[in-house]
Amino acid sequence: MRIAALLLAAGTGRRYGAVMPKQFVRLGSRAVIRHAAEALLPHVTLLQPVGDATLLNGALQGLDPDNTILRPSVPGGVTRQHSVRAGLDALDALPAERRPELVLVHDGARPFVPADLVRRVLAALDRHDGAVPCLAVADTLKRGRNGVIVETVPREDLFRAQTPQGFRFALLRDLHRAAGNGPIVTDDASLLERAGHAVALVPGSEDNIKLTFEEDLVRLERLIGPSLLPRTGTGFDVHVFAPDRPLVLCGVTVPHPVGLTGHSDADVGVHALCDAIYGALAEGDIGRHFPPSENTWKDADSARFLVHAAERIAARGGVLVNADVTLICEQPKIGPHATAMRERLATLLGVELDRISVKATTTERLGFTGRGEGIAAQASATVLVP
Repeated sequence: MRIAALLLAAGTGRRYGAVMPKQFVRLGSRAVIRHAAEALLPHVTLLQPVGDATLLNGALQGLDPDNTILRPSVPGGVTRQHSVRAGLDALDALPAERRPELVLVHDGARPFVPADLVRRVLAALDRHDGAVPCLAVADTLKRGRNGVIVETVPREDLFRAQTPQGFRFALLRDLHRAAGNGPIVTDDASLLERAGHAVALVPGSEDNIKLTFEEDLVRLERLIGPSLLPRTGTGFDVHVFAPDRPLVLCGVTVPHPVGLTGHSDADVGVHALCDAIYGALAEGDIGRHFPPSENTWKDADSARFLVHAAERIAARGGVLVNADVTLICEQPKIGPHATAMRERLATLLGVELDRISVKATTTERLGFTGRGEGIAAQASATVLVP
C-alpha cells in the first residue's frame, strides 16, 4: 500500500507572535516541524512538504539520507486549502506506479504525533473514505458576543479535530479540484462531508498539541525536552609558524608576517573546536573524518571541517548549546579580531552569536608559544542530544 503524507508548513503563525513561523521554532534539539516529520516517516512511503523551501530544507536536512521518502518541497498557497491542493497536485504528477493510494494531511505545527494515533487513522481507511482523529469536548461551551455570554452550547456529540487526517488519495484530489475557488474550508474532512462521504472519527491524543500560542511551547517541551542530554567535549591543537602562508584563525585571515604550517590551512582554532564537537558526540577526532594522508584536504579551508561537525550534530538530532575557543600565543593580538572570529564561527555552525566565545591568553613567554614558535588552541563544546 502506497501511503503519502502532506506536511503543511506554509502558515505564518500570526497568533504565535514569533518572527519565524511557529512550525520552524526550536523545540528541544530540532524544529517543531522536524519532530512532526520524524513521527510520520515510519508510516509512509512518500513525505511531501509544502511551504518555504529554504526553511524546510534547513529543518528537514538529513531526515531521509537515502532520498527515497522525502519529496522536494512545493510552495504553499494563501490558505491552508490552497496549500493542500498544491501538495496533492505534486503527488499526482508522479508516475502512476509511485502515486499514493492513501494520503495523510498533517499540520507542521503539531510535533508530537503518537504512532498508535497514525495507525488508527490508517486502519479506519479500510472501511471509510476519510478518517479524523478527534477528542470529545469536555468543557462547557459558551457562545459570547461583545464580552458577555449569549448562550450555553450543548457539548454532546462535539469533538475537537486533530491531524493527521487520512483520506483516499484520488478522492481527496478530485474534491479539492472540484472545490476550485469556492467557499474556503478549514480542514479536508469538510470537503468529504459536503460531498456526502462518511468520515470516521478515531480517538485522538491529548499530547497531539498544535503549537498556536507561546504557552503551548511550554507544554510541548515537557513532552519532548526531557529526553535531551547534555554532552561536553574538549579539543586541543598546535601548529608551528611557517613563512609564505596566510594566518587563518577561527575562520578569519589575520594580518601577520607568517602563517601556520599544516596539511590544510592550519586553522588551529577551528581544528580544536571540531575536535571538541566530535568529542561531545563521541565520534573521534578531526583526523578520523578528514585524514591528513588524503590530498583532498591539502590546503583546504578548515571551514569545511566545522560545517561537517555542525552537520553531525544535526544528524544526531542534537543542538549546540555553546562553544568556547581559547587561542594561546604571544603574537598576533587576538582582541581586535575576536568579534569577527565569533561571527564567522557562529555562521559556520548555524547558531546565534551569543553561543560562541573566542578569547586569547599567553603563556607568560614560557614554552614554544612563549618563544613565538607557533600557536596552540583549546576548545570546549556542549551539545544536547537525544
